[in-house]
Amino acid sequence: MGMPGGQELLIILAIVVLLFGAKKIPELAKGLGKGIKNFKAEMKNDDDEKETASADMPKKVESEKETAAKETPKTTEQA
Repeated sequence: MGMPGGQELLIILAIVVLLFGAKKIPELAKGLGKGIKNFKAEMKNDDDEKETASADMPKKVESEKETAAKETPKTTEQA
């Protein structure tokens, strides 16, 4: 199935107008536009935060001694 043609779009638009009313459609479009705008802004902020966080923090490499000191000793005793 391809994209709907001109007649199909007019029928869909007429059904939307009947369901929501002519006054409600601009409000819905405005709300949808604000939602998309906020989403894009948050995605950009999230990407910026990841870039600054990874650039600011140096990577720490643990030595074998530090790793061994953090591990708890394992016992082989049976109950």
